[in-house]
Amino acid sequence: MEVFATVMKPQFPAEQNIGGEFKRPQDQFRDWVTADGRSGYPAVPGRYHLYVSWACPWAHRTIIVRKLKKLEAVIGMTAVDPIRDDRGWAFRDGPGHSTDPVNGFRFLSEAYRATDPSYDGRVTVPVLWDKETKRIVSNSDDDIMRILNREFDRFTDSKLDLYPESLRSQIDELNGFIYHTVNDGVYRAGFATAQRPYERAVRRLFEALDTLDARLGRQRYLFGSSCVESDWRLFVTLIRFDAVYYGHFKCNIRRIVDYENLMGYLKDLYQSDGIADTVIFDHIKRHYYMTHTEINPTRIVPLGPVQDLDAPHGRERL
Repeated sequence: MEVFATVMKPQFPAEQNIGGEFKRPQDQFRDWVTADGRSGYPAVPGRYHLYVSWACPWAHRTIIVRKLKKLEAVIGMTAVDPIRDDRGWAFRDGPGHSTDPVNGFRFLSEAYRATDPSYDGRVTVPVLWDKETKRIVSNSDDDIMRILNREFDRFTDSKLDLYPESLRSQIDELNGFIYHTVNDGVYRAGFATAQRPYERAVRRLFEALDTLDARLGRQRYLFGSSCVESDWRLFVTLIRFDAVYYGHFKCNIRRIVDYENLMGYLKDLYQSDGIADTVIFDHIKRHYYMTHTEINPTRIVPLGPVQDLDAPHGRERL
């Protein structure tokens, strides 16, 4: 393939290097809620609120853990409008999203400025907000997942542990592999503004998907017969792949439906209790196709693909 020297205009200029490669910034707020309160943020029902987007895979992870751990009555949640403009994520009334019932913020950026008036980084979801101190506890989806997994256990009858102590080192290792090659890999491909970094990202992505497909041919979930944190971290990318990343981000060597094991695994996870309720394809598709105007300047949202995620998955045999 001929490689052109021209570098196109980036979606997020501050996160692009000179060679056209996308570099995701680090999360800026990394405080922690603890069951015993030693962090200064004690686990208390009704004190904390999640600001999320149904469209965002990073926020989706926290929505899933909140659902699986049965914490809906313990931690409130508000979803932003999936259409983000140059003012950032906005709170507006609409199907699946609403105005902010906690602070009356019009934009999520107001939560960032309330926490740090000098903040000038990108405003991202999810956000775990403390209603008592009126500040962000964390905007790290990794941390929020683990806070929800363990620190509120005395307020739920769920015994689920997505980060069991016996598997932690293995989970951390696989999480790193999935993040760099798959979760962030689709963005490295989609937000690349030059041919070579795009091709590097896509090749790494599909090598990883091939590896994961082979692994899932031997066992039902990534670590055997039970779901752990890694499964849900992978799920949020797989569920968006054929609808968005395959076309919009040019990750088009294969679709997930073309992988026998990954597709069965995706359907298996999607059919878990309550998980389908966390997947809103209208928000997902409108966000990507209407927000990333440097990639899709017409803002046309495709009608497809048709996905039969409720079909039998056959994973019980593994």
